[in-house]
Amino acid sequence: MTRPQPTEAAEYYSRYIDLISSDDIVPVFENQMGEMLEFLGGISEDQSLHSYAPGKWTIREVLNHVNDGERVFTGRAFWFARGFTDPLPGFEQDIAVQAAKANNTAWADLVEEFKIVRLGTISFFKSMPEEAWDRTGVASDNPVSVRALAYIIAGHVAHHIGVLREKYL
Repeated sequence: MTRPQPTEAAEYYSRYIDLISSDDIVPVFENQMGEMLEFLGGISEDQSLHSYAPGKWTIREVLNHVNDGERVFTGRAFWFARGFTDPLPGFEQDIAVQAAKANNTAWADLVEEFKIVRLGTISFFKSMPEEAWDRTGVASDNPVSVRALAYIIAGHVAHHIGVLREKYL
């Protein structure tokens, strides 16, 4: 396993990939899950409804977005790792956040959802055949490798933990 090269994903995703320094992504997923659950456990039900500015997502909406993003990126990785070649559509985060109505979901349920989604991600990548990491496809009109998608998943979570710490808490 090696880190993805800059050509393995659209330049936009380097903001997430660059947050992960390890050459072995599965242990990153495992460690990050524990860190994230501990961090989220320190946020109260009331705090989870906080937004740092008008028109910005609440903490619940941010976590819902993290969960959705992990599903989407893992789904893309599954598609390409298994040899499917059809391009995949884009993912419009604001449409998803609005439709999810996360502010109506208990904070503990969103935290548990993160745990369950992450366990699925770990299981998928842990059992992936070595040759699948190099497979590529097109998602959101951009070429991407399975390896880059794994790093995007972990980097996306790291990015949003930073946002929550800096702007919300």
